[in-house]
Amino acid sequence: MTSSPAPGEPGGAVEPGGPGPEGTTKPTEPVEPTGPTEPPGPVEPVTPGGPGRAERPAGVTLRRVLAFDDAGTLRLLLAPRGADPVVREVAFSDSGGQETGRCPGDRVVLAVGPPASSPDAAAAVYGAARQGGRAVVLRDTEGVPPAPEVLAAAGETGLALLARAPWADWGETASLLRSALALSGAEEDAGRDAPPYGDDLGALASAIAASTGGSITIEDTAFRVLAHSATLPEADGVRRSTILGGRVPEARMAELRRSGLLRALWTSRDVIRRPASDGGPERLVVAVRSGPEVLGSIWAAADGRSLSPRADDALRRAAEAAAPHLIRHRLRESGAVRRRNDALRGLLYGQGDARTHAWSLGVPADAPCAVVVAEHTGGAAAPPAVRRTLDVLGLQAASYRPGAVVLREAERLLVLLPLAGGRGGEVPERGSGDLRGRECEAGARAALALARELASLAPSLPGGVPVRAGAGPVVPSALRAAASCEEAGLVVRVLAERERRGGVRTPVRYAGPAEAGPALDVLRMLDAVRPLWEAGSGPVHDLVRADLATGGELVRTLGAYVDASGDVRRAAERLVLHPNTLRYRLRRARERHGVDLDDPDTRLLVTLAVRLTGDV
Repeated sequence: MTSSPAPGEPGGAVEPGGPGPEGTTKPTEPVEPTGPTEPPGPVEPVTPGGPGRAERPAGVTLRRVLAFDDAGTLRLLLAPRGADPVVREVAFSDSGGQETGRCPGDRVVLAVGPPASSPDAAAAVYGAARQGGRAVVLRDTEGVPPAPEVLAAAGETGLALLARAPWADWGETASLLRSALALSGAEEDAGRDAPPYGDDLGALASAIAASTGGSITIEDTAFRVLAHSATLPEADGVRRSTILGGRVPEARMAELRRSGLLRALWTSRDVIRRPASDGGPERLVVAVRSGPEVLGSIWAAADGRSLSPRADDALRRAAEAAAPHLIRHRLRESGAVRRRNDALRGLLYGQGDARTHAWSLGVPADAPCAVVVAEHTGGAAAPPAVRRTLDVLGLQAASYRPGAVVLREAERLLVLLPLAGGRGGEVPERGSGDLRGRECEAGARAALALARELASLAPSLPGGVPVRAGAGPVVPSALRAAASCEEAGLVVRVLAERERRGGVRTPVRYAGPAEAGPALDVLRMLDAVRPLWEAGSGPVHDLVRADLATGGELVRTLGAYVDASGDVRRAAERLVLHPNTLRYRLRRARERHGVDLDDPDTRLLVTLAVRLTGDV
């Protein structure tokens, strides 16, 4: 979580390390709260849902709780059995189980003891199940996989198995989970008691400006500007640079740390006043909270005018009204995106447990799917143009059909396209032949249509760059998405190879497995024999290595000759040479290097060598 824990929480009362809130006075000036400041002390146990709720707190799904972990504190090792479990509280495995009966079956249990890599940790998993756990967190050992006994225990009990990062401690992990439960509960309350400003932080900032008489900025806990009111001509340089840069300058942040304002902000529940000085106008600031959790802050600056006499009260009320908005902002933060991207990358590249990745993405394990890959064609396009093009294509792909999931990489886009909601049965054992014929054909058409759409859209964008798009085959289960992804990538390579070798006036920029044809198997074979070629020796190897070192003219000539099936005139036309020039080069290959293309084995080896070097 990016927010700072409240005093008394594990790891609490620390100053955030990002750029600070807008504006301050000289560091020697005192911090002046306008109301009572709560001293640091023990914090009451977190009860999600807030005061006035039923004794049994409202539940939050585990997937939603994990979305708050934007720092990577927790790693999902094994998905829970069945539906996304609801959790209501956090407990330690050494707590004696005294509260097990209060919320049976709704706990995230922190198992303090052996790491996940130790077989002894299996006992902790069984113990967590007895404690009413829905998920169990074990200590992670970097670079060491979980013990099979631990995975088996989690599978047998149906618990979600999570690993705590080695750099985090148990207090930070407990604080993260409790804060996530509290924030989720607060957001549900916010949904029932919606503020009058909808989801528009800008409108809220304007309303606060009208009630306080000041210029307003609303910032998150990393002190990035989320919204601001209109900037008056009298605004000081700090406000202008903060708004233009989207966050407070680092130099101003250093002043805030020295003055003690940051510590006061995170530990006080009231408005803090900073008197006017040479460094800027009078400013008021208040932290936005949900229970003990700090969500951000609101700043009011007296730019060229006096603040309202009741600005303090207005700012306190504004902090309460802003909490639901900042909670919704948190839900859209990078933690969920990072976790989703990690899961999608693992699923598409066949890394880790596929079922766990599918669960993290919310994709039914038995849903048929296909993968579409779009890659920049290369050339002289600037990286910013490539990024902008792929960003737009990603938005287009995400809206192509419900459930589509997009992964953006440096120069390519990968789209997982679920084709149904899942059949509710066991995952088939074999490939797309297990799908009904019509279902498979419809899925293949949908994937190819998306590939065509992406390939045609890219060059039509302002400043857009061309892409090649390949559609993978339909597979019967999301657990086999890696196979579809691999073949989609091969289709893109086939398109690039055909364009590079020529023979077509208008390059084809999209295709599926049927359009790629036997070239897919050729690429697989070339990939398989590449290590043998690179380790080999002989006349053909000597010719290729020597010629590539001087420009590759002879290798290109040999490639055109074998592609033309030995037709000298057709090969010469392709190379724009006189046929006699081509015959001379072939004779030179035989006389200087001992490579006789009349020999079938030599001709086959030359064909492989030319394709492997990629110079034709």
